[in-house]
Amino acid sequence: MPIKQIDHGTREYQQMLDLRNDILRKPLSITFSKQELDREKEDILIGAFEEEKMLGCCLLTKMDKKCVRLRQMAVQNNLQGKGIGATMVNFAENVARDAGYKKMIMHARKSAMHFYEKFGYKVTSKEFEEITIPHFIMEKDLC
Repeated sequence: MPIKQIDHGTREYQQMLDLRNDILRKPLSITFSKQELDREKEDILIGAFEEEKMLGCCLLTKMDKKCVRLRQMAVQNNLQGKGIGATMVNFAENVARDAGYKKMIMHARKSAMHFYEKFGYKVTSKEFEEITIPHFIMEKDLC
């Protein structure tokens, strides 16, 4: 299962949008805004593939010179629990380290907290609501 960085605006990026929409957006009846998608031109876009088909994806958004935020992690529903997300987290951490980041943060859905704790992420906030779902800020030093 190759995992690689992809470019904004490509066919692979469209697959990423479709997957994120199906897994993260449609269930909440929300859509992407043009401004939101335009901002992703600056992000590091990551996809997991089987041949030409995207199995999972995530984004890394620069917060400052030392900190990056993991966002929009999505894996096809029928493939969750098969290690794709874990492989993507490790890949994203390595990409972030290689880019010079020292810390990774995220707004983790409450339902996904235990998944990220397995990788050493710690809760650093009280519970808050984002897109109608309970979330926590989690972070990990990458050094």
